Amino acid sequence: MKPFFQKNVGAIWMALVFLFLYAPLMFMVLFSFNSTRQDARFTGFSMRWYEALAKDSKIVEGFWLSIKVAAITGVLSAVLGTFAAFVLVRYQKFIGRTIFSGMVNAPLVMPEVVIGLSLLLLMVGIQNAFGWPERGMLTIVLGHTLLGMAYALVVVQSRLLDVDRSLEEAAMDLGARPIQVFFLVTLPNIAPAILAAFLLSFTLSFDDVVISEFLSGPGVNTLPQVIFSYARRGINPTIYAAATLLITTVTIAIVVYSVWVARQTRRRARETFSS
Repeated sequence: MKPFFQKNVGAIWMALVFLFLYAPLMFMVLFSFNSTRQDARFTGFSMRWYEALAKDSKIVEGFWLSIKVAAITGVLSAVLGTFAAFVLVRYQKFIGRTIFSGMVNAPLVMPEVVIGLSLLLLMVGIQNAFGWPERGMLTIVLGHTLLGMAYALVVVQSRLLDVDRSLEEAAMDLGARPIQVFFLVTLPNIAPAILAAFLLSFTLSFDDVVISEFLSGPGVNTLPQVIFSYARRGINPTIYAAATLLITTVTIAIVVYSVWVARQTRRRARETFSS
């Protein structure tokens, strides 16, 4: 047995790490199908908590709000992050580059509590001055976009650094304008990174609680906010069901992206081999 452990110590260690990380999630998913409220013993399989979840208007409304907020945030973050990454990679010298780079990367290292509080003060000040916007879906989207854009920037920037500049130069030598080069050459090359940035921003927005708590208004609560408010009242298996749906949504997004990337990789490999 000793040689076996010595040869497979890496695999065993990795299995223990994954077990430590995902065992709580597996137990939560399991007890979302429990037939009773007991959280210490599984008494039987039942869908009663999912039925109760479907009848809970707060959770249903929070779920659809989270989907809309995350989708809009993902698009805005991917677009703004792509433009910011393009500027930082393609234009190495311009006035204020260091400040610009620091500002767009600041949300990566700044605590979400600080971001949420500062955005709250900003939104309240703007609302007092102009009467708009009221705290709600729009303010949540703006706050999530600030955070998501920073992550999108990192993903797209790393891909832009690997793009072969000779392709762009060849297109310009053939008469293409800079805007045409971007849309016809650069954009297709960084499309997988943009999609990854969208999915990452979507996931971050969908499960965010801190920033949403600061920027949400009366009667406007995302699904994580509803789950958090329910959890403070005590154990409720409906929360397990809602959290399971949350995990399922994020997992589906990751699987879809992984399958798409795998197909794109195989297609490019076939094109390279055939050429």
